[in-house]
Amino acid sequence: MAHNSAAFIACHDCDLLQREIPLKPGCAASCSRCGAVLYRNATDSIDRTLAYTLSAAVVFVVANAFPIFAIEVQDSVTAINLIGAVRSLWHQEMQAVSLVVLVTTVLVPALELITMAYLLLPLKFLRVPPGYTLLLRLMRMVEPWGMIEVLMLGMLVSLVKLTSNFKVIPGVALWSFGVLTLLLAAAAASFSTRDVWARLDKVQGRGDA
Repeated sequence: MAHNSAAFIACHDCDLLQREIPLKPGCAASCSRCGAVLYRNATDSIDRTLAYTLSAAVVFVVANAFPIFAIEVQDSVTAINLIGAVRSLWHQEMQAVSLVVLVTTVLVPALELITMAYLLLPLKFLRVPPGYTLLLRLMRMVEPWGMIEVLMLGMLVSLVKLTSNFKVIPGVALWSFGVLTLLLAAAAASFSTRDVWARLDKVQGRGDA
């Protein structure tokens, strides 16, 4: 009877409809046809994702407020942060590149962090966030446009090239972007849409009762 009453889930890759099965903590269910991961039984995924998100938000502010690196030439030190780099690209008549950098490394990551916190904070305290369906769709749409890891790779390549001609002093933001990359990856790995919907059903069930 318990098996017959289990909910159905469709595979995201091949659309095969299958029944959900109970899982032990940390385990994952795979599609019987194509082998794609259907869902995981993540332990405290909402709490862990929220912790990663809030930590990433603090590091994100630090990364944008402080210099990425400084160049020392003949006792003259010039430091630059990410917003300064965007402005420099704009003034050098590379407006398209400037906008791409601004959107993919500042606006989209900020939107992701704000949206994630806005969604998970109420769920943490067993409340329904207003407009949660729109938030989930928005997160799915903007996710591919966040490219902090690409920025980090570009900064490392630039540092390697600059050190051959100038004295380069790494700034606080450089290390912050490295930590931010790890925190965003950890938040993405721990986030479970299935657990979010389960928590929403639980909260709404309490409200109806």
